[in-house]
Amino acid sequence: MDIRQLRYFLVIAETGSLSAAARTIGIAQPSLSQYIIKLEAELGIQLLHRSPLGVSLTEAGQFLVERGGPIVTATETLVADLSNLARTVRGAVRFGVPSSVSMVLSVPLAETIRIEFPEIRFRAMDAMSGYIERWLLEGSIDLGMLYDIHNPRLNALPILTEELYLVTAPDCWPDPAGPGGVAQVPITFRDCQNLELILPSPSHGLRTLIDRCAREHQLTFNIAVEMDSLNPIKDLVLRGSGFSILPQTAVQREVARGDLMLVPIQDPALRRTIYLANNPLHTSSRATAEVARLAVDVSAELVRNSLWLGRLSEEVTGYR
Repeated sequence: MDIRQLRYFLVIAETGSLSAAARTIGIAQPSLSQYIIKLEAELGIQLLHRSPLGVSLTEAGQFLVERGGPIVTATETLVADLSNLARTVRGAVRFGVPSSVSMVLSVPLAETIRIEFPEIRFRAMDAMSGYIERWLLEGSIDLGMLYDIHNPRLNALPILTEELYLVTAPDCWPDPAGPGGVAQVPITFRDCQNLELILPSPSHGLRTLIDRCAREHQLTFNIAVEMDSLNPIKDLVLRGSGFSILPQTAVQREVARGDLMLVPIQDPALRRTIYLANNPLHTSSRATAEVARLAVDVSAELVRNSLWLGRLSEEVTGYR
């Protein structure tokens, strides 16, 4: 006996008629009759008295109604509960984010997750890109934003390419800031070597990019101070103690207040690509997949609204 046979029998018992039950279920009456005949044969007992006026329950049939009804109800409840569980996305997601990206992405992403998936426990962890890559390989985090992908074991989706700017206190720069706190007169990359720079140490991905570009152009920069924390770098620049090279996201609030300004760098312009990465060797939950989707959506929305200065990748433009 399967659950469908039992369900059909209960409908017959309720309606008292094979034809009425067939209409309720939505199958032909001869097919329904065959289901019941097969059920009686399997159980080895008669369940229905048949007559021209309809059907009535035998003692065994009444017993089956009393015992089988709760079974069907429990089964339907179980199916409904499992269906609801499938629609409910829950679980913990650990997300590694470089500090400069965190300043623009973490808050709107966390808010979006709370609205769309309130049962996801989202944890954003700020760190340098190199640490985030190591955490992904170790399985300490589920997702991460990276500037460079050094290990082919990671799956990576390019999100956007952002430009790097010379960052200065307005009082330390000869030209005024234009719209958005960006100087209208750029500086060449070569001329940056005449400035006292405050940069992260060589282990930092940003510094690696700057040093690589300097070697390619045979330039030597004056690194006055090395700081691996973003806030002290900004504080020193605010005090007029030097200049830095950072993305717009890292100083968005300070530029909006007029405390810092951005100077475009050219010949060459400095750009870097930001990737969303995961480790395919570690199990990925539905919660992780949904957070990854929202991370792409929120990043793209920030770029489109000019809150994150960058150019979206073709992969993101065609995402979803």
